[in-house]
Amino acid sequence: MKIAKIAIHYILGVIGILAISVAPDVIRTYGVYDAWAYVKEFFQFVKAFVQPESWVFLYKDHPQPILEFLWDPYVYSLQILLGAIFLGFFLAFMLAMLTVFSPPVIRLTVRRILDILESVPDVMIAFFLQFFTVYVFKKTGVFLFDFVSLGEDEPIYLAPIITLAILPMISLFKVLLLFIEEELMKHYVEFARSKGVKKAGVLFVHVLRNVVPSTFYHGKIILWGALSSLFIVETLFNMKGITYYMTHDFRPMVIAVSLLMIFTPFFIFYQIIDALLSADRLQGVPIQMSRPAVKDRFKQTFDQQAFSRWLKSLSLKNLFRSIHVFRLAGWIVHLWFTHMKNIKFAAGFTFLFGLTVYSLVYSLVTGSAVKQVMFLKNEEGKIISGPPHPPSSAFWFGSDRFGYSIFDQIIVGAKYTLFFAFLIAMLRILLGFLFSLIYAFKWKPSVQKWAEKIVDSIHFLPLSVIALLLLEPILIGMNSEWVYPFWERVWLETFILTILVVPLTTILIGNEMKLIMKQEFISSARILGGGPLHLMRTHIFPHLGPRLMVLFGQQFIQVLLIFVHLGVFSLFFGGTVKTTGLFKDPPRSFTMEWSGLIGSMRDALMTGKYWMVLFVLLAFMVSIIAMQLIIQGVKEIQQVKVGVSYKHLEKRNRRQKTEGQEGKKAIVGAEDGFTFVDQSRVKQHES
Repeated sequence: MKIAKIAIHYILGVIGILAISVAPDVIRTYGVYDAWAYVKEFFQFVKAFVQPESWVFLYKDHPQPILEFLWDPYVYSLQILLGAIFLGFFLAFMLAMLTVFSPPVIRLTVRRILDILESVPDVMIAFFLQFFTVYVFKKTGVFLFDFVSLGEDEPIYLAPIITLAILPMISLFKVLLLFIEEELMKHYVEFARSKGVKKAGVLFVHVLRNVVPSTFYHGKIILWGALSSLFIVETLFNMKGITYYMTHDFRPMVIAVSLLMIFTPFFIFYQIIDALLSADRLQGVPIQMSRPAVKDRFKQTFDQQAFSRWLKSLSLKNLFRSIHVFRLAGWIVHLWFTHMKNIKFAAGFTFLFGLTVYSLVYSLVTGSAVKQVMFLKNEEGKIISGPPHPPSSAFWFGSDRFGYSIFDQIIVGAKYTLFFAFLIAMLRILLGFLFSLIYAFKWKPSVQKWAEKIVDSIHFLPLSVIALLLLEPILIGMNSEWVYPFWERVWLETFILTILVVPLTTILIGNEMKLIMKQEFISSARILGGGPLHLMRTHIFPHLGPRLMVLFGQQFIQVLLIFVHLGVFSLFFGGTVKTTGLFKDPPRSFTMEWSGLIGSMRDALMTGKYWMVLFVLLAFMVSIIAMQLIIQGVKEIQQVKVGVSYKHLEKRNRRQKTEGQEGKKAIVGAEDGFTFVDQSRVKQHES
């Protein structure tokens, strides 16, 4: 029965991949809105997919067996991906262990450094690695390693593995450190320490054993990000991996087989590990009750029929009827003023909001004017510079190859980049929240389990690749001739980048709601007569709101990274202008949004004109740091609400250590968190 369920989940994942694979060809041929043509082409493709003779790859107009042709590039990509994951996970584990045993000052410093590194896009990491290699070679004559592949016969490994390992290392380190710190606060740790077990023994024997399952499940999200980054790394290092052939042949069969080759091994691996962990949890009698005991306890303490009636009374219609517009607006304003008192939130919000407003005002006043100078001349009238101009007093950030000011382009494009990143992230959270109400309150647990398994398969498909496949037929305009008008392109890109992630946010928010519903204060509120709408407004949403804000910040950062990835392939927000003919101009952005400057990265690396991409990458990086400050500010405000303030706790602990105690708790020494009592002073006190 278990194997049959896994097989059904896999088949559903395959169907989803086939549906994605046929979409680019349908959009290019019939347009976006012809649903009947999509259904017809989908079923025709399914018929062709089950026929082995149709599995061919056209290489230089010669058909090749697709699995045989793609196997070597697939193995190469898998070697890079697994090497980066193992390296990143090993470094994350070692760094987490060293940090746990370090003083608080060092832990705080390490966290801040990693927060900055996490804001660096993978494109920028690859750029700096290649630039550093060239710089060292010019200065010392020492060639550190190959940073670009020169063909299929000369593959490179070290540079792409290092580039790809950095972000998984940072993500896993932060997850590990968070889980370890939470686990060290539990009672069994104090009990073990009281028995004389050293901190290292508790950590390696007990704590790590308990945090591994949670870390494993978070590893899916890390893997999802690594798959998207692999797509970009292979492009930047000119590697002929699986994604190279997938993006150079947009036929549905090539896309489907390539995605299946990526999807299948990770699906099988996680299903096996998930089954092992589930079996371990069921056998763990000392830690967890057996199934019958849980079921009996549930029947004794929970009226299932009453709970079902309560869930049916919770409808979206009643929820929206209960929302008062003015009361909601007042609550939002009050919440905003409360958060602006936090310096981190205020700094991040001021930067993002201020830059967006300035960009909008600048465009309205100047008509989106961008300074252009083809040749710079000195006071004597002699030409001293031609495009692209380096940074100078005339061009603070330099210019592009057409003489357009990069600074002006960053200002003009900020309103599109930041506003639509905000909009897409907001829609992901809003739609995920609305659908999570149905998921958490309407669906049965068995249906929820099926939904989780189906959505879980999305973690094994690279988001950047899917976005590229779906958006390429929409955003490209040859000689300024467009299939779709501007606002329709904007709407379609916003919709696609939103809908691809809504299933994940739905399950995530729904599970958060279910955890909140299990709290004792919810049961107390229901006993006192609180209705579903009252519980949602008064109890559930105040606890869920800060978590939604943190999730929104994470989605905002992810959208910015997707913009960067699409920019590498000259897919710019709002449209890409391409020219035909003997002398082709480089692709340029229709809206001058930031990713339009990313398209010149390869030229900047080859010619040494670093300013053509450096400053726009810094703009992305600073925006990500600003959102990280907002997230940190929200977390600190939430900690204050629940009575946790690390600064106050540290001051209190230092004060208690210096003051000491009297009477029975006369302290003569303290070691490793234990207090030793002078028994002679205790007897003297009692007499």
